Amino acid sequence: MRKRSRTVALTILGAAAFTVAGCREEQVDAQAFPDLASCQAAAAQGGLFTAAECDQAFAEAAALHVEAAPRYDSLEVCEEQHGAGNCGSEAQQAGGSGSIFMPLLAGYLIGSMLGRATAGQAAAQPMYRNAQGGYTNAARTTNFGSNTGRATVGGQQFTRPAATAGQAPMTRATAASRGGFGSTGSSAARSIGG
Repeated sequence: MRKRSRTVALTILGAAAFTVAGCREEQVDAQAFPDLASCQAAAAQGGLFTAAECDQAFAEAAALHVEAAPRYDSLEVCEEQHGAGNCGSEAQQAGGSGSIFMPLLAGYLIGSMLGRATAGQAAAQPMYRNAQGGYTNAARTTNFGSNTGRATVGGQQFTRPAATAGQAPMTRATAASRGGFGSTGSSAARSIGG
């Protein structure tokens, strides 16, 4: 009877350790680029991603930008959230209304996502300027100090944000009630190093 209890206890302890290990967030090798040409130049020098992955990731980030970029009811409100000169009309960027404004795409974050349908396939997020002079991803999970460089980040950086296309744009009051565009993520800027 005593041996059986010890075996059960070890089995439970082993299962608990496995469960805790399974809860840890997947870490992803990621790199930020201000544009497609920068990613392709890095790929030509044997970078983290191939030229084909750069193309695929940039297309994914551009599509996500059109679908899920924050939208504001005025240029002034957009620039309060993203800085002067960092916004444009939805009509110019996404073919929508000229009276709705969105931040300009300021780069993209690309990561090697092992859990995607095709193993090793890259995932991407558009990056936007924030009012503090840094950058944030579309999912607003983290603020970044730069839109260039390499780092290991949590997989949540590539969480697909809710669609904003066709939704009512944010007003000054709704933007303020949400604490600003980049404030829902990490309070400290994450560093993307070279």
